[in-house]
Amino acid sequence: MRIALALEAYRTHSDRRIFVWDVDGRPVCAAGVQLAGREAQVLHIGTRPEQAGRGHGRNLLHAVAAQLGLTRLTAETDDDAVGFYRRSGFEVAEVAGRGGQRRYLCTLNLGETGNPGG
Repeated sequence: MRIALALEAYRTHSDRRIFVWDVDGRPVCAAGVQLAGREAQVLHIGTRPEQAGRGHGRNLLHAVAAQLGLTRLTAETDDDAVGFYRRSGFEVAEVAGRGGQRRYLCTLNLGETGNPGG
């Protein structure tokens, strides 16, 4: 039910997009973002378990940023995923937690060129 509601939000909100990373014609990773001008927030990202740790998520996020010409890409996450964002080149800052869990704001500054470091 939760997945169905999330997919419906992507269908009905014009500022949301889903992107897929294929390897040998097979989808291995997907990410959903919410756009705000030349900035976007990662709402969802996932990789097939057997494909984890191969850089597909990082490559997908960087490709999305380049394709959309973003100047900034952000994500809010928890302890489980913060390492992924650090390894993907995001700056990480701890923010107010929820439900007793630590939360992090992860920011990839892309500058006017759409590439890390601008």
